[in-house]
Amino acid sequence: MGRLRTIARRTFLIGSVAVVGGVAFGTYLVRRDIPNPLEDDLASGEATFNPWVKIDQDKITLITPHADKGQGVASTQAALIAEEMDLEFGQFEISFGTPSPAYWNTAMGAETAPFMATDESFTAETTRAMMGNLMKVIGLQGTGGSSSMPDSFDKLRMAGAVARETLKHAASQETGVAIAELNTEGGAVILPDGTRIPYTALAATAAGIEPVQDVTLRDPSTWRLLGKPMQRLDIIAKSTGTLNYGIDLSVDGMVHAAVRLDPCRNGQIVNYDATAAKAMRGVTDVVEITGGLAVLADNTWRAMQAANAIDVTWGAPPYPAEMDGHWQALEASFSPELLDSTWRDEGDVESAIAAEDVIEAEYRSPYVAHAPLEPLNAIVRVTDDGVEVWSGHQMPRQLQTVVAGITGHAEGQVTFHNQFMGGSFGHRLELDYIKQATEIANQMRGTPIKLTYSREEDFAQDFPRHIAMGRARGTVADGQVNTLDLSLAAPSVIASQMGRLGFPVAGPDSQLAAGAWNNPYGIPNYRMTAYRAPELAPTSSWRAVGAPAAGFFFDSFLDELIHQAGADPMEERIRLMDHDVSRKVLEAVADMSSWGGELGPNQGRGVAFVESFGVPVAEVVEVTATDAGIRLDKVWVACDVGRVLDPVNFENLVQGGVIFGLGHAINSEITYAGGMAEQSNYHAHEAMRMYQAPEIFVKGLENGAHIRGIGEPPVPAAAPALANAIFAATGERLREMPFHKFMDFV
Repeated sequence: MGRLRTIARRTFLIGSVAVVGGVAFGTYLVRRDIPNPLEDDLASGEATFNPWVKIDQDKITLITPHADKGQGVASTQAALIAEEMDLEFGQFEISFGTPSPAYWNTAMGAETAPFMATDESFTAETTRAMMGNLMKVIGLQGTGGSSSMPDSFDKLRMAGAVARETLKHAASQETGVAIAELNTEGGAVILPDGTRIPYTALAATAAGIEPVQDVTLRDPSTWRLLGKPMQRLDIIAKSTGTLNYGIDLSVDGMVHAAVRLDPCRNGQIVNYDATAAKAMRGVTDVVEITGGLAVLADNTWRAMQAANAIDVTWGAPPYPAEMDGHWQALEASFSPELLDSTWRDEGDVESAIAAEDVIEAEYRSPYVAHAPLEPLNAIVRVTDDGVEVWSGHQMPRQLQTVVAGITGHAEGQVTFHNQFMGGSFGHRLELDYIKQATEIANQMRGTPIKLTYSREEDFAQDFPRHIAMGRARGTVADGQVNTLDLSLAAPSVIASQMGRLGFPVAGPDSQLAAGAWNNPYGIPNYRMTAYRAPELAPTSSWRAVGAPAAGFFFDSFLDELIHQAGADPMEERIRLMDHDVSRKVLEAVADMSSWGGELGPNQGRGVAFVESFGVPVAEVVEVTATDAGIRLDKVWVACDVGRVLDPVNFENLVQGGVIFGLGHAINSEITYAGGMAEQSNYHAHEAMRMYQAPEIFVKGLENGAHIRGIGEPPVPAAAPALANAIFAATGERLREMPFHKFMDFV
């Protein structure tokens, strides 16, 4: 869209994660072939055709490099390869692979381009392609931003097709049958007479053939796996409690460790006395590490108990010690010198505001914790010859760099065994727990160290979702929304997070206003301005990053304007929508929910639309105001990801995202007192209870031009849809999360 032309020029190649020093790169770097890491330890008789497929005489191994945090992406990645290779589930093993630039994430680059997802202009598409190239040049291997499927969809199908055609060449070489007469099915090459030659039997011959690159992908109409319900590869093990997560692992001879870290996040110990801790049963040592102390013991429980027994005096926090100071910092950030970017400025906002009665409102979104069910953990063994790390992490190559920097080894000497994760929501993009385990292990070379955070330490050391404040003005005219002017102030989560990863960033932070500036509405006078507050408590990417806060501000205020105009909330959103794919999402959720139908006593419905990571999502929440509080009855969700690859897992991810968004909107908040997070466990930072969960109905549309990920986009629309429903049922407008501070919930 041309409306972003001014912004695009100014923010070219910077956006959210533009890496200083990586802007300039040449054709050679973009076109170069990156070595296949599977060739590094290839044994005689083993064949590999690309970084994702390896075959020997006994088995087929598919590499699924995007981390699995519970979203089922390992299965879907494998299915993309298996579809083209004509493999069935059960005929292959999967591995997360090794850190390698061969697994660069093209889609992570596209998201950093400063264009709305609906902008398919030449300039926008060219910029996205350049950002994808930048990811290749720097070899950024990562899982995040709902980018796994956009990154994998073409790459992994192509990897499977290359393997298939190369195996057919191998079969032709062995039998003398022309390649054109060969087919594949069920993990075997099929000869014209029906003879089946298993792929594994062709491994040795295939190893001597240059991989065939001139391949054709299967037409989607012929897919056997994709687009149909699949039983996830991990679901039986997870359902029976037999899957090993990082926290379940053990290594011979390992010593257990727990940490006592600065809760004020300044890393300064004024003084400490570890006498009592050292005298406790099973404790072998207390050592200093960056940011605090580590206790070594013969099991995790004793290490944690001893860590709590250390008498420590910490330094002052580098941010306001009390919450009032955090909110005051945001209030002071709505100033020209802290302007981050004006992301939308259409029509004539000031003239419209001057001509009509102005509606104003202020919104707040608090810090919230990631709080994955599996606490942070890592096993590290350092020897003079190298380092081994066992853990679950989303940035394998950055982990390698950080570990090597601590121990003095070359990055290639760091072996990382990535694990299934019991949740992350952004927490496992951080490297602190890896650093601490490595520092301990480096002091005890030769001994494997298993560091496990206590739940309390996990909360205390979290880098939460950023705090944010929104100030909105608007007008209505002739029963329609005429002006929406939203200003938002928040510290930059990208600057905070990327700084810790070693990536200095420059330019505006698109995540400050994500969920607000990128909604494709054609409001006549529309301005979206972001102010960058000074860094307060250190923050990190939380599920959907900026959109849960900014989307709540934007859609809630739009709902206020619509009610002021006397219009129907659904019809006015549809009328204002300036994007066909997004309009169909709203129309679908209206149809699913029978919007406009008769409601029961004290019932109300709210609708919200928020675009997140390129996915338009519309949600309708239905509530009933009871004597015991608000009861959530039903939720309807429609969204468009271009193509639904696994309908069952898709529904599961959307339902989970809605529950996640609703639960945090109602219950969750991190507050600081004395510089420390006051909430130490789930009892003070509750998720939604099972008996509170509404029925959730999901519809995935396939009108979009691009494949999108669905792990995060269902979250942001949940809070405004609920707030709008509560207003419809009670007449009370909620402008601050968590909502339980203002009313009870059943």
